[in-house]
Amino acid sequence: MLEMKNVSVKFSADSDVQAVEDVSLVLPAGGRIALVGETGSGKSVLLLAVLRLLPEAAQTKGDVLLDGVSIWKMKRRELNRLRGGVISYVPQGGGGSMNPLMKVGFQVGEPLMEHKGFRKKDAVAKSVDLLRYFHLGSEETLAQAYPHTFSGGMRQRAMIAMGIAAGARILLADEPSKGLDEKRVALVVDAFNRLEEKSILCVTHDLMFASKISDHICVLYAAQQVEFGTTEQILVSPLHPYTLDMIDAIPENGMKVDQAGFAPPHTGYKNYGCRYRHRCRYCTTQCEKMPPIFDVGDRKVRCWLYADPNRKAL
Repeated sequence: MLEMKNVSVKFSADSDVQAVEDVSLVLPAGGRIALVGETGSGKSVLLLAVLRLLPEAAQTKGDVLLDGVSIWKMKRRELNRLRGGVISYVPQGGGGSMNPLMKVGFQVGEPLMEHKGFRKKDAVAKSVDLLRYFHLGSEETLAQAYPHTFSGGMRQRAMIAMGIAAGARILLADEPSKGLDEKRVALVVDAFNRLEEKSILCVTHDLMFASKISDHICVLYAAQQVEFGTTEQILVSPLHPYTLDMIDAIPENGMKVDQAGFAPPHTGYKNYGCRYRHRCRYCTTQCEKMPPIFDVGDRKVRCWLYADPNRKAL
């Protein structure tokens, strides 16, 4: 089980602005959570914070636990064994994340050399099986090819293969469908669905992609967690006005949201009440005070509308 406890991240001691603020989340064994929200909401920073991959200037608060043990307090050697061996990170943009000077088979098999003691020849041979698992086609030939010869969807699947090569049971994926057309997104969805025994925490801005690869969704807005529930609950009966606006803005739903009201949140937002109030159709004077997270059944939402626990979805 991976647990984030009141995680906050900021990059400047002189600024009130936090990249992530007070996020708590539990990823159970075999669970699949999609972190959704617009650009700048803190999704990718939160993912990097889990494995302490942030720049040295980053200031963090809270803790991240794996099976009750703090990842943030691990020594460097212990952390290196964890990365790739237990928890793998698939970065945003598969093409830019692969070394253009190294063959794909070596890169996919490298975690086996690092964590399992494989010789290079055996690791490359095993990489063929890993690529074959995700149906890239002509896998023996592709293992000897360079990343620039792969399409975006092929590179993304190769990155996922690299992520699971050493047997990691938790996969952290950052925008795996970004920049891909519908056909290639479907291939990435298929790749995720093949990882039946893995726990997955996936960052995405694409709600339709999230609906196909997750069982729960956590919605972030302006660095804060504003809603959490099952994927079906979030998409069928959203609680937070921001979640509702995101769903209404999907082209398939007619893009019903007034885009003129979609200005970025104020950068000095720390003590200015609800961060979504300037864009919210339900805003009242109460929203000038920051709402806490309310429990609504088995769901969570940061909105004054739900101070009454019997309040129904929007």
